[in-house]
Amino acid sequence: MSPVLPLSAPSLTMRRHPVRRPAVRFLPFCPETPDPEPEAGPLTRGTAGWRKGSLETPTADCPPPRLQTPRAPLVGIARLAANSPPAETRRRSAEKPEYFLLPVKSILNHCDSERVPFDWTINPYRGCEFGCKYCYARYTHEYMEIDGGEFERKIFVKQDAAVLLARDIAQKYSYESKASGGKQSEHIAIGTATDPYQPAEKEYGVTRACLEELAKREGLSVSIITKSNMVVRDLDVLKEIAGKSALSVNITVTTLRPRLARLLEPRAPRPDLRLAAVKQLREAGLCVGISASPLLPGINDGELEAVAAASKEAGAQWFYSGVLFLMPASAKQFLPFMREKFPKLAKQYEQWYAKNGYAPEEYRQKVSERVRRIREKFGFASRPWEGMRPIMPRAQMSLGWDAGAISGELQGERSCTMG
Repeated sequence: MSPVLPLSAPSLTMRRHPVRRPAVRFLPFCPETPDPEPEAGPLTRGTAGWRKGSLETPTADCPPPRLQTPRAPLVGIARLAANSPPAETRRRSAEKPEYFLLPVKSILNHCDSERVPFDWTINPYRGCEFGCKYCYARYTHEYMEIDGGEFERKIFVKQDAAVLLARDIAQKYSYESKASGGKQSEHIAIGTATDPYQPAEKEYGVTRACLEELAKREGLSVSIITKSNMVVRDLDVLKEIAGKSALSVNITVTTLRPRLARLLEPRAPRPDLRLAAVKQLREAGLCVGISASPLLPGINDGELEAVAAASKEAGAQWFYSGVLFLMPASAKQFLPFMREKFPKLAKQYEQWYAKNGYAPEEYRQKVSERVRRIREKFGFASRPWEGMRPIMPRAQMSLGWDAGAISGELQGERSCTMG
């Protein structure tokens, strides 16, 4: 017998009404907050497009749409960069960049462009912490499959620089350049894409190691360009190089106004510190000049003569400037900066640089003429490289300076932004 209903209880009949259920749409669950960087997967370090914290973490149910198509494997410098181990650093600031050790195969890089007056370049680092808003070299990070916006946040330290440079000079460098008909040494420019004296140099000393290797040789032709007064740290080795080879140091000063300099070149030393470095280098007997590049229309062009006057007072021997050159990777950073900080000038810059890296030819010619007049007024030479190369292979160079002779040799105005 049922413990609940007696046998005589009538049976119960229940009518079931159909229940209308909402249509089910099968959507994958996608977490709103990304998980920490996965240990493996298409976006881990070592694959194309890696940027820590910059992309949503993929899951099996919710892969990022743009990564559904497999990427080609990384090759060349991109593969080396992706597999570069972190470099140890003593810096503890939360704003410090990430440092990596880059196992490059060469330190001396050939430059065959007719626009620049050098044959070889040395860039001890890839990326530059100074973070100049206009920096043209951001495209070099794109070669490593890293966004140009990471240029000042991911710094790559080139390993074994001195050993590689010794080998490269022995195998690649010529004391009889073809351009001079075999009468002059090829020219090596240090710091054309990243500043050789950025903060990383305090810890890793790659620039110093390269200079010490160059100091072992005679008859070279070498120049350095920097925005940092740290260059005076290496006065001893610079004087040793200058006693055996042709050496010139170029300090970039784009403005005398500290606030504007901080806006345009956020982490570079103040302009007055750079000019003080010019004076100290000159007092040590070295050949030093000023690069006032880039000239930014409507921003720093009004003080070009003031920069020249301050340069002359500091003892600079040459002076040059070129109008802003803006490659696409740099335009992505610079044009939004202009819209935010200089809205009245932004439209003009966008018209000039949206499809072309150069300002209009007519404007550049006017600036070139203006710079020529400024040089005449203050007695500056143009640029030092050609006039300073040893005339005969391995010949030693006198530290004497004949500005008039060099100015006569350098008639052509080359527009090259290397700051």
